[in-house]
Amino acid sequence: MTAGAEASRDNDSRARGSTVTVADITLVADLSGAFVWESERLLVVSDLHLEKGSSFAARGVLLPPYDTVATLARLSAVIARHVPRTVIALGDSFHDRDAHQRLSAPDRQAIAALQARRDWIWIAGNHDPALPRDIGGAVASEVAIGGIVFRHEPTGAAGEIAGHLHPKARVTTRGRTVERRCFASDGMRAVMPAFGAYTGGLNIRDPAFAKYSRRRASWRMCSAITGCTRFRRRAATEISCRLAL
Repeated sequence: MTAGAEASRDNDSRARGSTVTVADITLVADLSGAFVWESERLLVVSDLHLEKGSSFAARGVLLPPYDTVATLARLSAVIARHVPRTVIALGDSFHDRDAHQRLSAPDRQAIAALQARRDWIWIAGNHDPALPRDIGGAVASEVAIGGIVFRHEPTGAAGEIAGHLHPKARVTTRGRTVERRCFASDGMRAVMPAFGAYTGGLNIRDPAFAKYSRRRASWRMCSAITGCTRFRRRAATEISCRLAL
């Protein structure tokens, strides 16, 4: 990649998100819901919950069976935008232990295409604690890179990036209130939003977040995750709120 192309990519990534500092490491919080560590060429997503729709259907709750296709399409777009050398899927990538067996052939091919020419790490989550070896990539319980530990469930440790809690926040600006998935960080640790198409969220005021933060936390709202374009231009500046846990 030429210097000009790399500079263009960096400018584009910052235009589509704001920066978040975790334990002195600056990351781009992409509006898709992915973290990007540019100097490491690392992209991180959490809680894909692939095949959640088919899991619900097996229990008689009929949902449109397109969540895996939609999630993989969004993941493909963010990977194409940032061209990472490594991708970490931060746990609960599959909604249940048998979800990988329900993947369609085109979905398996899509995952293989995303993994091509890069390192791919699946972190085990509470929904998928025993990840299969036939889906490509490496499997780990957690990964440490340059002082940052990536794991599924947060522990509150400094230098930690986790998922699991599916944070969301409510923000009021110019007379309008929106509630969207968000990145939650207090500067020393962060919890990522769920990336999957059928994943819900837990409000950052919920007591579940309190035990993971040592001090007042800064929550950055990535409203464009669900296409709220009116707020997209201000996501990196105005849509940043400080809430007591």
